[in-house]
Amino acid sequence: MRDPAFSARSLPVPQPESEFYWQKLRQREIWLRHCTDCDHTYFYPRDFCPRCFSRATEWIKSRGQATLYTFTLVHKAGPAAFKNALPYVAALVELEGSARIPTNLVEIEPNPAKVKIGMKLEPVFIDAADAITLLYFRPRRS
Repeated sequence: MRDPAFSARSLPVPQPESEFYWQKLRQREIWLRHCTDCDHTYFYPRDFCPRCFSRATEWIKSRGQATLYTFTLVHKAGPAAFKNALPYVAALVELEGSARIPTNLVEIEPNPAKVKIGMKLEPVFIDAADAITLLYFRPRRS
């Protein structure tokens, strides 16, 4: 799936410590950083643990199953990249292993009667540009 709502200037720019993450999203896989010292899995990818500051970290693959942690419905136009997508659901989802990821929900009506904290979610990979795939979530279908 390609997302036409994004302009090139609003896309993330992979950095050396996050390049692996972006490559794996392109392959429809979610990989997170995990600290082997304090057993903490975290997002955004970086070479040190944000909890204990250890550099004893590794990449682990996530199944992508998530729970909605919190959300807001966005109705007002912000950056130009989002003007065609109003309203939308901005969310923080918690993947198994407790890493929380900021994202948008798709394939759901942006209505508080439909979007519920704790709802089960699954990943949706959207190609936004030739080299960037973005990670969104939708209600779990199973």
